[in-house]
Amino acid sequence: MAYDEETAERIRKLLAGRRDVVGKKMMGGLCFMVNGRMCCVVSGKGGLLVRVGPDAFARVLSEKHVEPMEMRGRVMTGFVRVAPEGFRTDAMLKRWVERGLAFVTAMPKDAAKKHPAKKSAAKQAAGRKAAAKPKPARLVQWQAKKQGST
Repeated sequence: MAYDEETAERIRKLLAGRRDVVGKKMMGGLCFMVNGRMCCVVSGKGGLLVRVGPDAFARVLSEKHVEPMEMRGRVMTGFVRVAPEGFRTDAMLKRWVERGLAFVTAMPKDAAKKHPAKKSAAKQAAGRKAAAKPKPARLVQWQAKKQGST
């Protein structure tokens, strides 16, 4: 499914004054990269994907027209999917794009370039279990609703 060109053009206008923005076709849509970091995506599945970061993730999920971003059955913490009703007006869209910009521009400059040494599968699994944070209530509700509909 192709992404919404009208929404993409609205985002291009919002980001027109920045020299550090590149649009790339990826993830089934058009991704807007700022300084090489994913900021937001006009999704081919409909809606807008916005990178809000892990700290704002739970708070943002409580807003209308927002749900977690899921890729291949896995919830991507720090990214949310906003339904088209959530960015209907230019002011609403600007607010979401600014949220994505705020997160990616606050990231350390070298964070995107560092690649940690690979761990064995057993160490990765143990680390995930030990470092698991409690899921936000809205995320748990969304997952339960999704499982009930399948």
